[in-house]
Parts: sequence; structure tokens; C-alpha cells
Amino acid sequence: MGDWRPPRAPEALDAVVTVPGSKSLTNRYLVLAALADSESIIRGWLRSRDTELMVGALRSLGAEITESGDDLHVTPIDFTAGGEPVAIDCGLAGTVMRFVPPIAAATGREVVIDGDEQARARPMDVTIDSLTRLGASITAVDDSLPLTIHAGSELRGGHLEIAAGTSSQFVSGLLLAAAAMPLGLDLSNRGDSVPSRAHIDMTLEVLADAGVDVTEPEPEHWIVEPGLPRGLDVVVEPDLSNAAAFLAAALATGGTVTVPGWPAHTTQAGDDFRRIAEAFGAEVDLDRRGLRILGPQRLSPVDLDLSAVGELTPVVAALAALAPGTSHLRGIGHLRGHETDRLAALSAELGALGVEVDERPDALTITGARLRAGTWHTYHDHRMVMAGAVLALAAEDIVIEDVGTVAKTLPEFAGLWEAMLAAEA
Repeated sequence: MGDWRPPRAPEALDAVVTVPGSKSLTNRYLVLAALADSESIIRGWLRSRDTELMVGALRSLGAEITESGDDLHVTPIDFTAGGEPVAIDCGLAGTVMRFVPPIAAATGREVVIDGDEQARARPMDVTIDSLTRLGASITAVDDSLPLTIHAGSELRGGHLEIAAGTSSQFVSGLLLAAAAMPLGLDLSNRGDSVPSRAHIDMTLEVLADAGVDVTEPEPEHWIVEPGLPRGLDVVVEPDLSNAAAFLAAALATGGTVTVPGWPAHTTQAGDDFRRIAEAFGAEVDLDRRGLRILGPQRLSPVDLDLSAVGELTPVVAALAALAPGTSHLRGIGHLRGHETDRLAALSAELGALGVEVDERPDALTITGARLRAGTWHTYHDHRMVMAGAVLALAAEDIVIEDVGTVAKTLPEFAGLWEAMLAAEA
């Protein structure tokens, strides 16, 4: 799509925005459906680059996945069938590069996994080491993509200790595949605490929903008993992390934005935006109609630990740049290993617009300022697009570079954003 100049906001928004399904849930449901003991239906799935890459990967490994309207019908992989060597493209999707290798190893086929150039810089050492210790034969250079899982690999399961302090996806990938291992999995994290804990909770919940016997007898020690998941018939919740950008527009303009269908109970990390909005001074109301946020007349600076909800950091940083005073965003060092080094990217781009940013190894201190016009570079990172759109609400002329990169999780973002600014609730 090229560069994009988002419209500036009216004085105060009054809009309703319907957000498509969750990427994180869609990809977890797809993995479990590919492993299940019977066919599955995934309703209201998110169509995005990340989810389409997951569909393509699972099809390559033998799952049959067909579309019917907004539903996906999944026939699971036959792990006794064998097959020819296959190549899988994981793009820049962390869920594909960390969730698919255990399944690939379980097929016994030769599988080559690669991705975008930026994906080759993302850490894969924990996945490679874990699968090797569980019985797989893997070749990789510098513990990164591309990697080859050799024919004849198998995953026995059993006891495994890992150091998963850089990404929750290492844990989720192993837990999702564990029920297909003959011995199940007794998994412990012995490194720094796993970041983005909400994503682990989501994995545990979808496993339990699929009939998998999974427990956490002590913090960061998980036991998954062997036994395939049962077939699923599920409706995917709205993507609450994608919704955060639209809700942030209410805060940035002192207006109102409502997202219908916000779940009363969820394990999505994006649900924490309710707490974050209140910290900035917003009024938050959740009822059967959805989540409604009324922004304050003046944003309050915040001091937030975002270690469990790091994916919200770019949008929160944008709001902090619009808030008079100094805000502190902590516990986010793991974001340096995401689609880009998000802390460095936010520091550079906010600084270029005239915002004072103190970048530390695991934190950003942001002092709000009147924004200058300029180009907001996105670093092939969908969350940077969303942060730039929030900033553009309050700036005279911000151009967002390469808006198409948002297709990773929400291809229709620009259209929804422009419709929100044009509509009345």
C-alpha cells in the first residue's frame, strides 16, 4: 500500500469500531485442530498474513483446511502417513516459527523452515535446543532460521527444563504440541520469568477447552498428559490488542470509542488496556454491548509495568508522547527481540517528532511534547503502524511509511481507522 497520511481527528471522536478476530487465538486453535482426534470448525477466524502463513504451514504438514464463509474446517494431520520433504515459510510470524517446528518434528518428514530476512534475526535457540533434547534431529546455523528438521525425527516427550525469558512463544509452542508426544511433557522454565504471561494463560485455556489434561502445579512448571486434543467448534474472540489502537483514539481526542463484543472473561493480553486507559485518566465501561472508553480532557502521565502485555507498548508509548508530563514504561526489554527492536524504534521515531525519550535496556521514559511533522518509519512492524496512527490524531502532518506491513495482523486497519474518524456512533 505504500505510505499513508492518516486523517487528523475531529475535536472529539464518537465512534463504534468492530474489530476482527484474535490472531493469537486463531493460530492456537489452528494448531490444536491440526493435532486433534477429529475434525474442527474455527468460526470468525482472523484473515491476516500471520494466520494465512499458519494455514499454509499446517497444510504443508498434511492438515486439510478449507474455508466456508467466515469459518475454517480442519481435518487433522495423519501422523502415520509420512510424505515427501516440504518447505515452510513463516514470514515474520513468531507464532508460526515457534509453534510449527514441534508439529513438523512429530510428522517424521524432512521439513525446512525459513522466513523473512528479519525473521532470521529472531531467537530460535530455545526451540531448537528443546526439540533436539526431545528427540528431533535439527540443523541450523547460529540457532536461527533457516532450519532443517530431518526425516525420522520424533518427539518422545518427558521432562524438559528450558530458559524462556525472552519469549512466551517458546513455552506455548511446546505446550500446544505436548499432548501428541507419547510421554506428554513435564516442562519447567529455569531462566528469567517468562514475559507476556497472558499468552501462556491463553495457551493453557485453549488446551483445557480442547480436552487436554494440563496443569501448572507451581509457577512456570507445566505438566501435559499425553492424549490428542478433541475436535473443536469455536468462535474466535475479537483481537483485543488490535482494538487497543482504536480505543487509544478516544484517549488521544477526549472522545468516545466503543468496541462491540468485548468478552467479559478472556486471557487475551489486550484486555489489560482497560487498566491502562484508566491510568491515563479515561472512563471505562464494559457491559453486554461491549467496551466503551471515554477519554479525558487532559491525559495523565503514567508509570506502568508492561512486562505481561508488551505488545501494547507501541500504542501506550504514543499516548505517553501526547500526555503532558513524564511517563515511565517498564518491564519491556523482551520487545527488543520482536519484529524489530521496538524500544530502539520507538525511541528513534518519537525523538524525530520532538519527543524526549530516555531509552534503557528494559524501559522507556517519555516526556510528552507538541509533535513536529514528519515521516513515521515502521520497521516492518505492524504495531509501529498502529502507534503512528495514534500520534497522527494530534499532529499536523505525519506520514506513516509502508502502512501495508499492518497486514501481519489486521489488513483492513487503515480502512477501519479512516471509517472511525469519519463516522458518528
